[in-house]
Amino acid sequence: MKIIVACGGTSGHINPAIAIANEMKLRHPDAEILFIGTENNREADLVPRAGYKIMFVKANGFTRAKTLKAAKHNIKALFTFASTSSKLRKIIREFAPDVAIGTGGFVSAPVMYTASNMHIPTVIHEQNAFAGVTTKMLASRVDKIFLSFPLKNKLNCPENRCVLTGNPIKREFLTKTREEARKELGIDENVPVVLSCGGSLGAREINDAFCKMAVLSAKEGMIIHYHGASSDYARVIETLGETAKAPNLHIMEYIYNMPTVMAAADIVINRSGAMTLTEIAALGKASILIPSPNVAENHQYYNAKTYSDIGAAVLIEEKDLDGEKLYSLVKDLCSDRERLKKMEKAALSLAKTDAAEKICEETEKVMLKHGR
Repeated sequence: MKIIVACGGTSGHINPAIAIANEMKLRHPDAEILFIGTENNREADLVPRAGYKIMFVKANGFTRAKTLKAAKHNIKALFTFASTSSKLRKIIREFAPDVAIGTGGFVSAPVMYTASNMHIPTVIHEQNAFAGVTTKMLASRVDKIFLSFPLKNKLNCPENRCVLTGNPIKREFLTKTREEARKELGIDENVPVVLSCGGSLGAREINDAFCKMAVLSAKEGMIIHYHGASSDYARVIETLGETAKAPNLHIMEYIYNMPTVMAAADIVINRSGAMTLTEIAALGKASILIPSPNVAENHQYYNAKTYSDIGAAVLIEEKDLDGEKLYSLVKDLCSDRERLKKMEKAALSLAKTDAAEKICEETEKVMLKHGR
């Protein structure tokens, strides 16, 4: 069996792709899996780290804005799309895949479009409740669309083409215990641990709040902090100066062992993207969610509200974010073990843990239908 996987841009597109590939490898150990992405985005690092081969093509996203600048951008993206398709036809012809799987990002559109034109079975996964540009573009062409949530916007395809599966996550998020994670990281059982990050592209506002929180926490030294600053890493380190070297602060550009760090944490501070919430629920973690205000249909706010409404999370809108208040909230939560337990139980109630298996099962049905 040969499988092409297209993903790119942020971890929210890449990690589901890796989770699906890992599940396919468990089901079909002899499967050959080739990723296609762009060399200047996170997939160039994460995919090889996961043990998979990746080939690179150029890809630009389309914008929905209705301005002259946006029009020029879309014309450039269209030309890139056309030139990339030529290279993709060569890659697909030589690799001869039995199926192509897309999980979003700019690169998914040309890969899946070209594969469908070459009569390769195609399936895509949409992580959010509002289908993105790539999913809407491909909906009428692919064999199956896997959904994480019931969609808030309609797609141009028959309803039976869509299958509700949930978001696929790595098995480590399902198997790693708090005790195992803390032993691996060398953290005492009773020390409070807080994990914070602002997404794989970084979030200046969250990083700024972390810096203020870190200065206060470093003086007290009672809480261990793990923070992923992403593309904002250099500025965070410069802002903190000597404080960044405090023994209770662990500041990284990217947290590669996220299942371990999240399992060890008592509280997770993050955006409320679909994949982040899926991981938080799988591990049953209390969280402080700060929705990005710069997303389609403000969907991250509604994602976070789902968690806060049942007591699984504290929701803070970005306009209300303050580092000192955030640290005060963290201390209050860490000292209230009973509340944390209730938040953890509520988070677990939202967990859907079999998404990768469902996606692989449905993908196998598509291949069978095509005689693959």
